[in-house]
Amino acid sequence: MANLYPALFSPIRIGSLEIKNRIAMMPMGVFSPRLMGPNGAYTKDGADYYIERAKGGVGLIVTGLLPVGLYPKGRGPGDSGEGFHQYIEQQKYLASGIHRYGAKVVVQISALTGRVSTHLAEPAACEISNVWDPTKKHRQMTREEIQAYVEKFANAALACKRAGIDGVEVHAVHEGYLLDQFTISATNTRTDEYGGSLENRLRFPCDIVRAIKARCGKDFPVLLRYSVRSYMKGFNRGALPGEEFVEFGRGLEESLVVAQKLAEAGYDALNCDNGSYDSWYWAHPPVYMPKACNVDDVRVLKKHVGIPLICAGKMDDPRLADDLIARGEIDMMGMARPLLADAQIVNKFAAGALDDIRPCIGCHQGCLSRIFQFKDICCAVNPACAREKSYGVGRADKPRNVLVVGGGLSGMEAARICALRGHRVDLHEKSDRLGGVFIAASAQDYKEDDRRLLAWYIRQMDQLSVNVVLNSTVDKAFVSENQYDHIFVATGATERKLDTQGLSGPNVTYAIDTLLAPEISGQNILIVGGGLTGIEIACDLGRKGKTVTVVEACDTILNAFGISAANTNMLLEMLDFYRVTVLTSTTVTRYENGVAELLTTVKNFPNAANRAKMMYTVGPAGIPIPSFVKADHVVVSVGYSSNCRLYEDLQGENVHLIGDADKPENVLKAIWDAYDAARKI
Repeated sequence: MANLYPALFSPIRIGSLEIKNRIAMMPMGVFSPRLMGPNGAYTKDGADYYIERAKGGVGLIVTGLLPVGLYPKGRGPGDSGEGFHQYIEQQKYLASGIHRYGAKVVVQISALTGRVSTHLAEPAACEISNVWDPTKKHRQMTREEIQAYVEKFANAALACKRAGIDGVEVHAVHEGYLLDQFTISATNTRTDEYGGSLENRLRFPCDIVRAIKARCGKDFPVLLRYSVRSYMKGFNRGALPGEEFVEFGRGLEESLVVAQKLAEAGYDALNCDNGSYDSWYWAHPPVYMPKACNVDDVRVLKKHVGIPLICAGKMDDPRLADDLIARGEIDMMGMARPLLADAQIVNKFAAGALDDIRPCIGCHQGCLSRIFQFKDICCAVNPACAREKSYGVGRADKPRNVLVVGGGLSGMEAARICALRGHRVDLHEKSDRLGGVFIAASAQDYKEDDRRLLAWYIRQMDQLSVNVVLNSTVDKAFVSENQYDHIFVATGATERKLDTQGLSGPNVTYAIDTLLAPEISGQNILIVGGGLTGIEIACDLGRKGKTVTVVEACDTILNAFGISAANTNMLLEMLDFYRVTVLTSTTVTRYENGVAELLTTVKNFPNAANRAKMMYTVGPAGIPIPSFVKADHVVVSVGYSSNCRLYEDLQGENVHLIGDADKPENVLKAIWDAYDAARKI
């Protein structure tokens, strides 16, 4: 077969390390006890998660971070005690497993997190406010602690080398973590040798690489995770793509100098993206971010440094990556979440089978959200991620006749898994196309990956010979007349309606029809409902120049379970950028003649300093205050109610209720419900 992407699949050297292709797996944290042991080495399950990606064709794997200072003295690889030697022995399985498939592995070793930690006892570069609670401050890290950390980095790197690991990546002058806080003047007000001038601010990460090279040898590769730009407008405020702003963190001009100095200090490659926890959506791009969002900054950096640059950030297009590498604008393509969604993505690149790739949809529900819930890393669209061996799909002992009712994501996932297990599957869908509510959910122009996922599922139905019957309504009589061993009820959910006066007129649409409509007329738009769908609609209409007001009955917006802070914060910035007005604790009482009557319940919530916000107490129920807003069009997005009547009619041990028909929640639940139930049949 001809090499479709010759530059992408050409070898590259990072220091003394030769890598078979230009595709690197970016760090995706593995912190749960099932995946990471008490001394920082990966368990067999944790190592197998990475080995599966090596098997999938990736050239270089950069593991999730190893916090070298987290462990009690003598317990971790950053010390020279028993934990150091245990780490070496336990990591050998990871190294040998990855090498078996011709890939190379680099362990990311990390300092503390400073102001981005949820633990206020952690020191920062200087006394500075916490990201999550700006009313609280972290203390300044002492010089003795800094020097102790340099030693821990050197020890941890040596442990990795002795375990057969190919190199280390220092975490990080990146994303606003501790080392990044030292390098940026806005987050480092120290007056000693670690603050002030740029040379002083870079002393900590430069001392680290020198110590590692002294301990492990100059030919032991050391990479650095690096944010080219911070995209900060201030503390807790990020800039959006294309927004004009004054950089509060590290700007591009200074970044060029910083990168040169880091290379001179001894770093062999820079693993690049952008952002900080104040602009978290750059480092962890949600669905709302453009593809290859960091390329423009990395290609500028490439003109000024001679060491290899890896570019990450929604980099899942092999054609684009091949072109960028061929033109010398980047050196390697970095992917993280796409490798969670489909561990075989690199092999599929090589085979030209792009339509067979299960895409990441940028939801962060199974990866980031779960990591910070202290659960196993996984993937919303790939329930077997990080548990491929224990939770995979095998062939059933005996083929069964299976009926799936409903052709949304949950129904198609149930049909897919049953077909993979060797069962005969009939899928009945009441409409004239597959996709269910996900057709509307994927309609906005930036949701190309959602549409790719939908197309992938439909392709799976064809490839696995699932008998799809459209325009078919299934009832109890149909089931009685046919012989099925198992029945999956994936009948979805129905939009909730409001009986508010005026909300059934011609200028009122509900969420699904709104998403499917080509255009909404009128300038002033009222969105009723501040959940994820309502806010996405509000941002999209604001982007198109509409004057948008959102009303939400609850005291906060975006209350859906599992939304990552990266997604939430970007949506909040978009609301501000597009000048969307948000009114919480507010309901619509009437809509008439282009005017909506609102009722806002004012409550005496504490202010940012945790003190009284109002000059008097209003009681637990608050004060209802009426107001009026002009609305040429009203969009109602107030959630969904499960459509489970068929399940209630059928009942039985062989009848399985899945997805929104069980409980409307998110893509993760819809797919995981189906996967879990279907793999047991």
